[in-house]
Amino acid sequence: MKEMSSIAGRVSEWEQVCREFDEIETLEALLREDDDAELQKEFDSRSRQLRWTLDRQQLLILLSEEYDQSDAILTIHAGSGGLDSQDWAEMLLRMYLRWAERDKFKANVLEVSSDAEAGIKSATVMIEGDYAYGYLKAEKGVHRLVRISPFDAARRRHTSFASVGASPELPDNVEIDVRPEDLRVDTFRASGAGGQYVNRTDSAVRITHLPTGIVVSCQNERSQHMNRQVAMNVLKSRLYERVVQERNDELAAVVGDKKESTWGSQIRSYVLHPYTLVKDHRTGTEKGNVQAVLDGDIDDFIMNYLRTRKNG
Repeated sequence: MKEMSSIAGRVSEWEQVCREFDEIETLEALLREDDDAELQKEFDSRSRQLRWTLDRQQLLILLSEEYDQSDAILTIHAGSGGLDSQDWAEMLLRMYLRWAERDKFKANVLEVSSDAEAGIKSATVMIEGDYAYGYLKAEKGVHRLVRISPFDAARRRHTSFASVGASPELPDNVEIDVRPEDLRVDTFRASGAGGQYVNRTDSAVRITHLPTGIVVSCQNERSQHMNRQVAMNVLKSRLYERVVQERNDELAAVVGDKKESTWGSQIRSYVLHPYTLVKDHRTGTEKGNVQAVLDGDIDDFIMNYLRTRKNG
């Protein structure tokens, strides 16, 4: 029923596109006969909106892989670099929360590991909405920031790194084998300066998957039971993503295209000094308005990556 509802919604959207296209064609024919300023204004406005709608519909065509329609579990980890990298990780968290708000997704911060001095060490966010994972899989990788450090008294330029991960929230009918003896479960009180993101409770849960070393936490729910359930869902999604990555790495090794995942292999650079530019190294997409990007304007990067990935 969920799949049927999704398909019906897509068909309805394309029918609306067709109707709007026909009406704009009619406006264009009227403008050929009468150069009316108000009519021209309506034509321009509706044409821009139709272009935006077509771009979005074309993007959805690119989102046809398994679990693309799923909610996404987004993780952010500060890299080496101390306070600068922790501050950069918090800037990225804000960027994705703003992006979710702009694109009408629901964002729920499950866990934030804050630092007493500045920034965050890590964060986990549930992004809910149609195709959330399909979009955010484009953001997986290392993000690099170049700026004058606000933590350097000498005002020197610093380079900071943070890694972003994304995994789909798996449907209930997908089984991931997790043995109880492979888990270490710790409970703790949420701490740090995360009040703007989380509800502080006495029932936060941290689960460590011993065979892989994957650690997940949840401190946003009201009870220990709920935090544990959410943390287990996150763990299963991370394990699924790990299996997929290992399979892709094996295939890449066979065809001779395996790349090391290192801090030098960043997917995107955000430069604030000595000039302002955001560049995606996978597609060559550039934007000069860095502040707009940090305010969540990342759709062009996502769309161009998905197009490149589909074509290549």
